[in-house]
Amino acid sequence: MGDFEATDRMHPSTQTSTCPAHTGGATAEDERATALARRPISRRRALQLGARGAGAAATLGLVGALAWQPRRVAQARAVALPDVQFDIGNYIAPAQTMDGVLVRFGPVFTTFTTLALRRTPTKADQHTLAHALETIEAHYAFNPSGVFTFVAYGIPYFKRLPGGMHGPLVARYMPRLLADHGRYALEEAIPAPTDVHPANPGIAKKTFTVPVRIEANDLLLTLRSDVPGNILDVLLWLRGSDRLNGRRVPSPAFAGLFHVTSSRIMFQQNGLPRLLADSVGLPYARTINPQSPMWMGFADQQVSGAGPASIVTFQGNASARFTTARAGDYFANGAIQHLSHDIQDLAQFYANPDEPFTERCQYMFRSNPIPATGNADQFANGGGPAFLENVFQGTDDALRNAEGLNTFGGEHRMGHLPALQRSSRAQDGTPVHIRMDGAGYDNLDVPDGSNQPKLQFTAFVPTGDFFNTMRKNQASLDLVEKYGVAEEDNGLERFITATRRQNFLVPPRQRRAFPLLELA
Repeated sequence: MGDFEATDRMHPSTQTSTCPAHTGGATAEDERATALARRPISRRRALQLGARGAGAAATLGLVGALAWQPRRVAQARAVALPDVQFDIGNYIAPAQTMDGVLVRFGPVFTTFTTLALRRTPTKADQHTLAHALETIEAHYAFNPSGVFTFVAYGIPYFKRLPGGMHGPLVARYMPRLLADHGRYALEEAIPAPTDVHPANPGIAKKTFTVPVRIEANDLLLTLRSDVPGNILDVLLWLRGSDRLNGRRVPSPAFAGLFHVTSSRIMFQQNGLPRLLADSVGLPYARTINPQSPMWMGFADQQVSGAGPASIVTFQGNASARFTTARAGDYFANGAIQHLSHDIQDLAQFYANPDEPFTERCQYMFRSNPIPATGNADQFANGGGPAFLENVFQGTDDALRNAEGLNTFGGEHRMGHLPALQRSSRAQDGTPVHIRMDGAGYDNLDVPDGSNQPKLQFTAFVPTGDFFNTMRKNQASLDLVEKYGVAEEDNGLERFITATRRQNFLVPPRQRRAFPLLELA
């Protein structure tokens, strides 16, 4: 941000709609919007972001040249911006049906900028940050054509407050687990059971054996927009450009308060991964579904796959509540935001003839029953449909798949979704998470320094414990061992290498600038 230096699936209420393909019949207004979205990002502007940010800007430029500005159906503007920072449903277009599946997409581009503090912020810094965030929203509309801004805080930030993480200030206001009042809602991420880590001896990946790092960032800044230049403009203004949306606006005087620890780009648009794969000549490009917004060929934006914003807040809703927070509490409309960085081994995932569509479909979904068997050609253009429903078949669905009961081919299988659903739903079946993941393409943490497809993953959940449990169930090593599920049949685990993880607290909008500092 100003004076900083570089160093080292969603619910209808929280997502936006994207057109399925760049089709004919575009109006002059559509064409102007697309030209704006594709406006080149100059090398000079990219370099202004420093060593970490330049790579992110390069990815924005590369993907931005292939993306198009979605034609969105406007919705009525809400009276006030949402207190739940990520509840952007009143500012976006409604869901749409794709091949019979109701889906809703976020803005095409998202950046995740992690930041470390050089010193403990003051109340003056709190005012400066609050004013900076308000200034961004005064110059860019709070919608996909403008910029959405979210701010979240890691445990290192709370440790800086008087008394630290367990001092009287944090202890008074931090929500606690309903099931154990001795534990905070904010707990640090832990290595997942299939992450490469000393805690998991024997776990290795075929291609990318990179140990996971539990990060220790103070802040996470998330920016979302259909227009990549808008995101870059905001980042440069925070860095000190003194220009915002074409106007001279003094940049915030943070006096070297922050430094950037990483900058990551996520993109999400139907067909964009395939366009990028063709553009850069990835060897498995022809196998990627040309309609999918995700590298692995299956859409991950089903409306049925995530809950409403209220269910993941600390105060919860009628379906579920996991913390001691009540309406009116300091952090009531806050939540936990998990951020991870994942390298995807697509060469292995699309290996011909070992991984036909029927196999990939079972890894992502389930074997009892398999949602689709695909085309006669199991590899060309994905080999089958990109849009399949996210069906909940009970918390014991993973067990039945592991046991091999009525599975496709009679095999013992573990599907990604049934494994998650062991703990990801409320008693009434409502999902208790909001995924906000998408594709990435960069060289961050890649051993040989090459650009590789990534899963840029973030999710909003009510507690750190909830996410850690859900991720443990995603691996389901207990069922794998008990029922003899072969390693190659255990969902997506062997195709993904998580290299970074951290949990953050995303406070309510009214508390988003250095929370609790005004009470210190």
